[in-house]
Formats: sequence, structure tokens, C-alpha cells
Amino acid sequence: MTDAAKPRPYRRHRRHAVASCAWLLALLLALLLTAAPAAASCPSPSSTDLAAIKGIGEHSALPEGREVVADGVVTAAFLGRERLNGFYLQQATEQGPVGVFVYMPTPTQDDTELITPGRHLQLHARTGEFHGRIQLQRVEWIEPCASDQLPEPKAVAWPLDEEELPRLEDLLLTFPQPMTVTGNYELARYGTLRLAAERLFRPTNAPDATQERSVLMLDDGSYRTFPSPIPYLDEDGSSRVGSRIEGLTGVLTRAFDAYRLHPTREPHVADANPRPGPLPAPGERLRVVTFNVENYFTTLGQRGAANAEELERQRAKLAAAAEGLQADILALVEVENDPRALADLVEQLSERTGVRYRAVGGGTDRGSDAIKVALLYRPDRVEAMSERYADSDPVHHRPPLAAFFRRLEGGPAFGVVTAHFKSKTGCPSRGDIDRGQGCWNERRVAQAQAMSAFLERLAAAEGHERLLLIGDLNAYGAEDPIRTLADAGLIDLLARELPPERRYSYVFRGESGYLDHALASPELAAAAAEVRPWPINADEPPFLGYDGPDSAAPHVRPDPFRSSDHDPIAVDLEWP
Repeated sequence: MTDAAKPRPYRRHRRHAVASCAWLLALLLALLLTAAPAAASCPSPSSTDLAAIKGIGEHSALPEGREVVADGVVTAAFLGRERLNGFYLQQATEQGPVGVFVYMPTPTQDDTELITPGRHLQLHARTGEFHGRIQLQRVEWIEPCASDQLPEPKAVAWPLDEEELPRLEDLLLTFPQPMTVTGNYELARYGTLRLAAERLFRPTNAPDATQERSVLMLDDGSYRTFPSPIPYLDEDGSSRVGSRIEGLTGVLTRAFDAYRLHPTREPHVADANPRPGPLPAPGERLRVVTFNVENYFTTLGQRGAANAEELERQRAKLAAAAEGLQADILALVEVENDPRALADLVEQLSERTGVRYRAVGGGTDRGSDAIKVALLYRPDRVEAMSERYADSDPVHHRPPLAAFFRRLEGGPAFGVVTAHFKSKTGCPSRGDIDRGQGCWNERRVAQAQAMSAFLERLAAAEGHERLLLIGDLNAYGAEDPIRTLADAGLIDLLARELPPERRYSYVFRGESGYLDHALASPELAAAAAEVRPWPINADEPPFLGYDGPDSAAPHVRPDPFRSSDHDPIAVDLEWP
């Protein structure tokens, strides 16, 4: 005799063997008065349907703690503490299909065998709510019904109408169109990707930019941290921003202030934004690069590497990036404000790439901040025509640096200025707060004004206006600090040379944009033959960096990818 044919004792999954007569009478009365049109295949009539439980239709949701007997088809099972501690039921009602989450943290082995996708089940439970989401909980018993059939997932297109979204919560859905990864910051920590119809950009990245900004979180059917293995990776062990996710099918829910899809089928990560190769050699041109190296510290356990192993990974990745950039002049940002750190970085880059670099000398003020900017150059291709200048204006907590160079073969001298403006984080409680461009915007505008004056002094000192300001200005392309510099006569080379969809060097909370800039005087801009970000970092998930979690260890390699959180920006200069 098969298991399906064996006689089953009535309510064999009852949690409590004995119930009071009062409870039985109350339940029978409820069944008589409120019984929903139950499927005849279930052991007994259901007391209500899922639409009434969730308040879909003319009536409000049932109050929390109400005892119900309900039935539905299991669409997804995420049992156990390592997953969601429950499963999803779906039912066809007069209000249309309705789904609900059933919280069941301690199922028996018999329960687990029953709770599989496509099984039609009836259960006795109580209504509840968790973080604003209606659910069933405190399950007393589960019984199988005779008619098992997994409902076809409802085909929908993203973005969904805001009025429609609540009715689709807890339903089995499928998305025929591919979705774009617009953020991957939480992939290693929570197993989630931010998806949208297209890559999302910071609204202040370009003038008059408008986008549909709805985001769907691709979750992993679990609320555990640091899943292992990390989900949703491509053949390179990455999941780059700009990748496409195909074949999305799963249950939609709302949790942690976002709509999330827990997949019931493994989606496919399509490599729509492949990793770039090395930049071509500059040849007869001169290449100037700005590169935020994300806290290069030789003092371990501070802002950079926590230990010697992390420092070795950081050195290897930065050397691989330098090798691919083939820069003649490197404007570095976020180097520890200790001469030993810069000396170590110069030595490491030179030894590992076989290219000799030299730091511009001089006794200028380095400021009191934990990090500083620096200028390196290749003495086999470039001649330093000056020691470094520094802007000592007190508005700068990290003094900008400048130096003048020319080709070894001769030609016009030009100035390279690098800066790292005040960041948008660490907001004050009042004063220079976030008013749409991040906090400390007034400070950054003041720094831009000071920079304009610094550039004027440099031009007067050197007798020409061939100047390139390159660095991390912590302001997007259409924000006030950049407008201030443009009003002073500088030309935004990225805006001039690149379409809006390529203007990014950083990704923050799923929005791309360029905080790293190349701004030139008109005379220098005329010599800018090519301007390009090298997208090796911002698109990559953070776990591939030097300080990734243990679960990332199989994927971290001594390559340039995620050598920092910012992409380097390269400017190739050419004079007749």
C-alpha cells in the first residue's frame, strides 16, 4: 500500500491532542456562521478565505489573533531558521488570487513532507502581523487536500503600479522582461541585489535627468547574514551593476521597507556589462589619471587594511589596476597621512608593475586629516617642472596639491591639481545638512570657491593657464560645487566627452554617478584627446575588495576588479 493510500487518523498533525469542549463548540459555530466556499477536497469546510484574512475587498482584515481554518496551495517553502521560517499559500478567491505567508518556525517532519510547492493544504492557525505584513501563525494542525496543482505564476512587468502592488504581495509572479542590476552592495551580507528596469543614476548627476526609480530587491529566500555560497554570481564570481537578470519567478513580498522577490526558480545572470580589459597604451600622448585608492594605510587596523593579509590583497589589486591604467601621472586620493604609507605605495607599485613611479617632492602642508592626496609620475616619460604646491585655505581639511609637468621630449608645461573635497557623510544635526545634495554641500561650495582662487594663483605663478583639476570632489555633475567651478571657467571633460549613461565612477545605494572629476581650463581642454572612466570597481560587488567576508574568499583574486570603491578616470593629453 502506498503512503497516499494509507488511512490517516483524523487531524494527525494536531499540535495538541486534547482541546476543550468550549473551543470545539466555538470553532463549530464559527464554521457554521462564516464558512467560506471551501474546496470539497479538503477534510472540512474552511472558516474563511485568504482575501478576508488580508482585508482584500470590501471588509477590513481580520483582527490579529483570530482563529481560522483556511486552505490554499503552497507556492514556495522556505522552512527553517536559515531561511524564512515558513511558507507561502495562494488561493483563488472571488477577489482574485490572494497569497499569504505562514510563519511556522518548528514544523514536524510530517509537516515538512507536506509543505512542498503545489500541495493543496488546509490548516488551523491564528491571524498575525509582522512588521506591518499580515500573516498566519501559531499553526495548530495541517491537513492535505486532495486537489494539488501549483498555480501558474502571474506575468507582470516592472515597474508595477503603486495601487496594484499591495494586491500582488505574497503572490507567485513571473517577470518576462529582463531586469537590470542597479546595486549589489548587500549581496554578500544579505544575499540581495537591487533591480530596476535600467541602471539608476543619481538625480543630480546630470542636468534635467529623469528616470523611473522603482526598485525591486532580489532576495534569496532567507534573512540570514553572510550566506555561503554567495548567490546570483556570474562565471567571473561577480554580479556587476548593469548585468541583466533573466527568468525571474518567485513570490513578491514587502519587508524591510522594500518590495522583494524570493525566487522559486534560479534566475540567470546575463553578462550585459562585461568586465573591461586594460586601457590601451597612451603612445605619444600623456595620460593623467585620478584614482581614489580607498584608504591605503600601512598602519593596520585603522581606516584601511585590518591585518597583513588584507594589506597584501590591497597591494596586489592596486598594482594590477596601475598596470592596466598605464598612467604617466597618477593623482591619488585616500592615502594615509603618513609619509611612510605613500613611500610604501610607490615602492609596491614600482616593484609589482616594473614601472618606476616617483612622488612629487616638496615641503607643503599635508593637513591634519587621516588621509591625504598625492601626485606620482613616471620619470621615464614625464619631467616634473615644479615642486608641489598646496592650497592652505582653512576651508580644506585635506589641502589640494598641484605640480607642473611636461613631456621628456619637450613641449608645453601644464599643471595637474588634485583634491578631495568634504564627503557627504557624517551629517551635522543642524546647519550644513542634506538639502538634496548630501550634507556638507555648503562646505564643498566654499572649497570650490577656494579652488578657483588657487587655480588663479597657480596660473599667475607659472605664467600660463594650462591646468587640469582632477580628483574626488564628492559632488555629482549637476551639483553646486561643480557648477561653481564651471562658472569660474573650467570645462567638465566627462560631460563634454561622454553620454549620460557613461558618466559614473561610483555607485551608492543603487544609484550611479561621478564623484571623480576631470575639469580643465579652456587651454588645457583643447589638448584633451580622450577622457574615460575605467569601470573596474564601482560596478563590482564590494565583497571582491581587499576586506571582503570569509564567504568571498573563493572569488577574491589579485586582479584590478574592486581594487577600490571608485573607478579611476583617465585623461589622455595631446599637443600638436
